[in-house]
Amino acid sequence: MTTSIADLRKSYERAELNEDASRAAPQQQFDQWLKEAISAEVPEPNAMTLATVGSDLRPSTRIVLIKGYDERGIVWFTNYDSRKGRQIAGNPYAALQFHWVELERVVRIEGVVEKVSDEESDEYFASRPLDSRIGAWASPQSQVISGRGVLVANAAKYGAQFLLKPPRPPHWGGYRLMPDQWEFWQGRKSRLHDRLRYRMDGGEWVRERLAP
Repeated sequence: MTTSIADLRKSYERAELNEDASRAAPQQQFDQWLKEAISAEVPEPNAMTLATVGSDLRPSTRIVLIKGYDERGIVWFTNYDSRKGRQIAGNPYAALQFHWVELERVVRIEGVVEKVSDEESDEYFASRPLDSRIGAWASPQSQVISGRGVLVANAAKYGAQFLLKPPRPPHWGGYRLMPDQWEFWQGRKSRLHDRLRYRMDGGEWVRERLAP
């Protein structure tokens, strides 16, 4: 018997999120939830959806991995010439979303994106496995290629050229999203979910509850 997707249901009953128990600053709340996701061993707790909008006003999403965070924002690394890189260059506003299904939690983050410093990008690039460093040279990300053989040939070419010390490509590095709005979502029974939003107002974070 085939089940209609319209009939799929789930009752969210794992936890709650209220004003008294949440942190005053969103970065602290995010740090707590991310560490809890890692401790719970949810699949890829560091995976996040990145949404950008191009000059044609068409939104685009993809999964990227968080590589750092502090009071300044959320950091990831990628090819600057990719579709997302080109869209960010034309429109620096973007959004991130974490979905930790097993914990019935979502975190949404909005703000402005900037490139991290060359020093930050160099440091992270040097920490990557060798095949990943070669891959940054081998893949013309988001471009049309004739087949996987192009990637294999490029990897062989750059592997022979750089051996064990490939430098960071000029088209590859980090971005930092500097948040001006966060939302923390905790699933609850009867679809009466908890939603706490933090928004920047006059240099201070304002915390408020949203109806689900």
